[in-house]
Amino acid sequence: MTQSYLLGIDSGSTVTKAAIFDEEGNTLSLGRSQIVPRHPHPHWVERDMTETWSAAAQAIHRAVSHADISSAQISAIGITAHGDGLYPLGRDRQPLGPAIMSLDSRARDVVAAWRSRGLAQDALSLTGQFPFPYAPTALLGWMQREQPERLSRIGVILACKDWLRYCLTGELAADFTESSTGFTDVSTQRYSRDCLRMFDLESLSEALPEMRLPTDVAGRVTPSAAEATGLKAGTPVVTGLHDVTASAVGLGHIANGDLTITSGTFSINEVFSDHPRPDHRWATRNGLEPGQWLSMAISPASSSNVEWFLQQCCTLESQDSVQRLEHLENDLNAAFKDNSRIVYHPFLFGSPYEEPASAAFFGIQGWHTRAHLVRAILEGVVFNHRVHVDALAERFAINGCRVTGGGAHTPRMAQLFADTLNRRIQVTGTQEAAALGAALCAGVGVGVYGSLREATTHCQPVSTYRPLPQNRDAKEIAFTRYQQLVERMAPFWDTLDTPT
Repeated sequence: MTQSYLLGIDSGSTVTKAAIFDEEGNTLSLGRSQIVPRHPHPHWVERDMTETWSAAAQAIHRAVSHADISSAQISAIGITAHGDGLYPLGRDRQPLGPAIMSLDSRARDVVAAWRSRGLAQDALSLTGQFPFPYAPTALLGWMQREQPERLSRIGVILACKDWLRYCLTGELAADFTESSTGFTDVSTQRYSRDCLRMFDLESLSEALPEMRLPTDVAGRVTPSAAEATGLKAGTPVVTGLHDVTASAVGLGHIANGDLTITSGTFSINEVFSDHPRPDHRWATRNGLEPGQWLSMAISPASSSNVEWFLQQCCTLESQDSVQRLEHLENDLNAAFKDNSRIVYHPFLFGSPYEEPASAAFFGIQGWHTRAHLVRAILEGVVFNHRVHVDALAERFAINGCRVTGGGAHTPRMAQLFADTLNRRIQVTGTQEAAALGAALCAGVGVGVYGSLREATTHCQPVSTYRPLPQNRDAKEIAFTRYQQLVERMAPFWDTLDTPT
């Protein structure tokens, strides 16, 4: 039997990756391309849409060039990307200004105004969530207030992966998972005019593309995209899915009750269920198919803190954050053995709280080193994940927990998760879970696999970490200290905030 190969594209906040996998989920090649977000004003995070496509095309070209196969052997392509944010097109289907990223918080005042109007419970009941400042509904609400002329010219509302799929295929579509960022009724899981009407956005109902399932073939690679990427024209491209859902697929964690943690730009903590349980502490969104929901407790407060600190305080310019951490390994070993009580709040880009929280170190003294600060950041990141996981565990029976992203596959971080959450943590062999999840969806779409359940049998854990009693008690005390400082700082966050 001829071996099939699958391409998964994952466009994150700063790096776009393209990975080619075989049918067993093994990585043949990986292409990467970086795109730097822009910060034209405080709280604004944008990037050029044409540059976003160029970065993806470069990553794909590198993956194809490095693989020891012909591009004609790639059976199908799946796409995932950072969720939320806004990638608007005009009626001419061309970019309508820069994309707004999911790290953007310009719409905070819009969200606060909606809350003051008493929309929180109504939105939760109808859409399964109250908008975050980076949600597309919130950003459209901001545009309506601040850039009404731009809003009036919107012809198509896209997410990042939808834009990349359009660039590959020339076909417009939205996927089942990400359409539920505020445009769908949580009960029916379909588009709802009532949702748009709630936020005074009903005029945009025709700008929402056709919704399709993640495994549906949504188009084929055009000749121009083939020339830019090295792909074969006509290769099928499936709809794809939100990156947090793609990570769950790539980890083989798609059953109801499965808890998946992604430590990336966002702190992502998600559990599948067979019925919705809306709660203000998480977003209830569509699962992988009708009749399944995904509850996502998230905040933009995870390993991006580590990357930020290492960029500021480490001079190894040619290395990424994982390599920089490896360079500090001996110092970190010593720092984790010390009785350091530094606390770090990882709120550089946002937090789980309504107040405008900011990042901060507490308890620094003259004997502390850079490694002690890194230790505090790593602990603070995991503590923030625990806030979300503890909330989900109140309402869902959790079967198991798998972790990916942000160095979470390393023994240090995986054990830190196990000790802090007091749960057994599993790690799979892939470091590109989202790209693999997108590729597996592509395989289902063209019949390489009979179902996603069959496809994910290849995603088995390779390491298991259990809480160590000697660490668990210390982490419980440290987490309590972290929480107490959150409560005490909350009244001061507003006075420290940078105005929009």
